[in-house]
Amino acid sequence: MRSQIQRMTPLMPEEADDLQDLALEVIQKSAALGNRQHPVTLNTLREFLRIINSYYSNLIEGHNTHPYDIVRAIQKEYDAEPAKRNLQMESVVHITVQRDMEKQLREKSDVNIASREFLCYLHREFYRQLPEEFQVVKNPETGRESLVRPGELREESVKVGYHKPPGHGLLKTFLDRFGGFYAPDRHHGALKLVAAAAAHHRLMWVHPFLDGNGRVALLFTEACFHRILVHGFGLWSISRGLARRNVDYKSALARADAPRRNDLDGRGNLSNEGMICFCRFFLEVCLDQVEYMGDLLRLEELVERIRRYVELRSSGMIPGPAGEKRLRVESARMLQEILVKGEAARGSVIAASGLRERTGRSLLGQLIVEGLLVSDTPKGNVRLGFPIHAAGWFFPDLYPTLSR
Repeated sequence: MRSQIQRMTPLMPEEADDLQDLALEVIQKSAALGNRQHPVTLNTLREFLRIINSYYSNLIEGHNTHPYDIVRAIQKEYDAEPAKRNLQMESVVHITVQRDMEKQLREKSDVNIASREFLCYLHREFYRQLPEEFQVVKNPETGRESLVRPGELREESVKVGYHKPPGHGLLKTFLDRFGGFYAPDRHHGALKLVAAAAAHHRLMWVHPFLDGNGRVALLFTEACFHRILVHGFGLWSISRGLARRNVDYKSALARADAPRRNDLDGRGNLSNEGMICFCRFFLEVCLDQVEYMGDLLRLEELVERIRRYVELRSSGMIPGPAGEKRLRVESARMLQEILVKGEAARGSVIAASGLRERTGRSLLGQLIVEGLLVSDTPKGNVRLGFPIHAAGWFFPDLYPTLSR
């Protein structure tokens, strides 16, 4: 059995100290994102970015459900076409599982996120909520259909490209080794993030489930970021980075699947060079996404993009949500007031507009109806919102524009 476990080695990249430097840069720059905006604004943004994260996670799996349609699904507005409806449901399920996972991590600090039990929990919670059509997979070579059982390890051998994962009879053994080695408490400092990168590949290599391994690996990686306290995570998306470089991502995974080439390629069964290349790719993607969001969250530049959006809406050059009229230019002052303060009383927002009370109150109502401002109660404080019709202007290139 020990010789079988050796098939997964090395479990960490060997002789690659530069990876720790790269990981440390990711951690430091991610933490700095929390200083870009008011905490209330950032919390609202985190919730919006769940939608973006779900979109890109689906895209990695080859499912293209635009954020606009994900928002519709959250509001229980599903497409009449069954295939599109199912994809919308898949997106909502991802958001639901991600939110539930984060709640569990907050409440149960002793959970080993690398354990077989936790990985099966992720798979179970995702698949048990999916439409039945998503719970059947077809073997591309034999055409045989198999049922995906939520939270259960596969009970048949599989082939993924050129890679043959461990036989189903060995999965518990491999996962127990995985859970023991990649438990976040086992590693220290920036090495925790390097271990998360290595674990992402090795989980994909084990391929413990009949289907949904990529999805579980992404959720597991997000759990790693939360558990090892990568401050600022949630304000950037690893899924966006991997989806935008999907070909490179799949290539890096395959390269790390390769067997050791020679005596200069580490001491394990698999290629150490392949492991180093995958971890470097993974960390570079993290850094790219952190820096991208860092640029977008600069206060002065975000204020200017919001002002430009209001200007275009005011002139009628871009449409608002269905049925809504043009925005007055004074809206920019109101939105800027909220952006700086995080949240504010309605009266102070109206005063910031410079308009008469009645006109300002009407404009405030329009901003709330459009989702540009949000409030928990009919008369409570308001804070900045990120409605899908405007978020693309606030955060250019965050997701593709919708052509209808």
